[in-house]
Amino acid sequence: MVATNAITLLGVAFILIGIALVLIPVIGNYIDLSKVPWWIIYVYRSDGFVFVTSPILLIISAVSIIIAILTR
Repeated sequence: MVATNAITLLGVAFILIGIALVLIPVIGNYIDLSKVPWWIIYVYRSDGFVFVTSPILLIISAVSIIIAILTR
């Protein structure tokens, strides 16, 4: 039962992080995100196109996928 609660909380945390990442480009139109360190948020702007990602989350995702594949 404890493991189920932990997994549920982890899922909710990932959902909230996902919502935050979806909203970052919108927020980036109003706030200058280029002052945030690149390893937290990477912002690319070109001709009205804004691409925002988080290298830390990309690395965490890649590691978790590798662990999931290796533990099968």
